[in-house]
Amino acid sequence: MMPVASTSRLRRVATLGAAVLLAATLQGCATRQHPDPIESWNRQVFAFNESLDANVLRPVATGYNEVTPEPVRNSLRNVFNNVRDVWSTVNLLLQGRFRDGTVSVMRVTINTTLGLGGLVDWATPMRLDRPNEDFGQTLGVWGVKPGAYIVWPVLGPSTLRDSVSIPGDLYFSASTFGDTDAATFGLAGLQLISVRAGLLDATGLLDDVALDKYAFTRDAYLQRRQNLIYEGNPPDEDEPLDDPSDDPEDVPPAAAAASASAEATTSATTSGTTSAVTSSAASAPAPAPSTPASAPAKP
Repeated sequence: MMPVASTSRLRRVATLGAAVLLAATLQGCATRQHPDPIESWNRQVFAFNESLDANVLRPVATGYNEVTPEPVRNSLRNVFNNVRDVWSTVNLLLQGRFRDGTVSVMRVTINTTLGLGGLVDWATPMRLDRPNEDFGQTLGVWGVKPGAYIVWPVLGPSTLRDSVSIPGDLYFSASTFGDTDAATFGLAGLQLISVRAGLLDATGLLDDVALDKYAFTRDAYLQRRQNLIYEGNPPDEDEPLDDPSDDPEDVPPAAAAASASAEATTSATTSGTTSAVTSSAASAPAPAPSTPASAPAKP
């Protein structure tokens, strides 16, 4: 008989997989010039996420920063990042970037052994830089177009293509180590708050500069994802913005911060909160994103 924890994780992944399949119907509606065919719906979900962040996540993250010593926060963040580095390594190899993949394997090995399971990040001072890869990027490298822009409840900004990465992001997260639903919820929540706490300054900048926060976040996210897939050198024909004269490599500092915050939220929620929410949904009648994560934007 399969252990309860394994069954629960499989149900969570299956729930997210079903959501991704439903989103596939949007693929034909999106175009390069108009990547947001369900903008009215996305704006409603975005407003919900903003309210959740303002009333719950941001206050809790602020309190977490105030009461948790910095060494403890850094150690927890290192552990969460080390688990995510495993998924990044898999995707580097799938993309055919074997040299980068080898470096990433060395990074994970060093931090897992010498770093006591990732508590200490020895690899970064050794110039074994942290990768930032997911299956959405891998699909982009393989030539899959981004499809429609989607804002997921709690998870935040994504695209149809990037949504396919959610099950993998969920599996390779610290919450996977939970033996019970309570432990899974606890780890998911801790990871979510940890990532959100690290993005307080970035989201403050976004609040200050964005007239239309939704459009600003969307455009920054799409540019960042595009640049990540093409390693900073995207072709003009894949330009996702409406204005063809815009330079896809010219991402203003504020936009970069906004997209990093948005992606952080997506990554953190995908690896953390989503796992908790979908776990509940799998066993209850109702259904269930880095919070913030980090890096430059993709399509």
